[in-house]
Amino acid sequence: MIPGPGPFATARLDALPLRVGYADEMAAVLDDPALHAYTGGAPETPGELWARYARWTAGSPDPGVGWWNWVLRVRDEGRLAGYVQATVNARDAEAEVAWVVGTRWQGQGYAKEAAVGLVACLMGVGVVRTVVAHVHPDHDASAAVAAAAGLVPTEEWCDGERRWERGRARGAGGTG
Repeated sequence: MIPGPGPFATARLDALPLRVGYADEMAAVLDDPALHAYTGGAPETPGELWARYARWTAGSPDPGVGWWNWVLRVRDEGRLAGYVQATVNARDAEAEVAWVVGTRWQGQGYAKEAAVGLVACLMGVGVVRTVVAHVHPDHDASAAVAAAAGLVPTEEWCDGERRWERGRARGAGGTG
């Protein structure tokens, strides 16, 4: 069984393990259809987020997989501004990551800061050797976040998104 995530911090952000009680504030943070331009879907209501967060915090039904989710609190504001997440597969020593920062907080480097902190956290727990993200080819801002976190684009694609990764050895299908 993979344990749940602990908190981590960056220069300006506190990454707090997800709790269902964050749903109301996060619904306001994520209430912009533009956040779904590359991923599809639409903003969720507080009730929908409560249900999603309840599923996520209950954990993966697979004991070899951990669903690690954090909300991002901007320390100076005391407000939530987005989230980062990782699906950690202990069998493969791999974590697939994602990040979302609310529109109001974009363009201030928060996503890069959070992704760098997330990758450092994951690589430091001793379970993860490879970090993976999937980035839409037209989403330049997300590609810049992945690059800042030390991920590099590969030639692999999944559902129209390029696989970016860090940590897999050359010769094993990765880029370094």
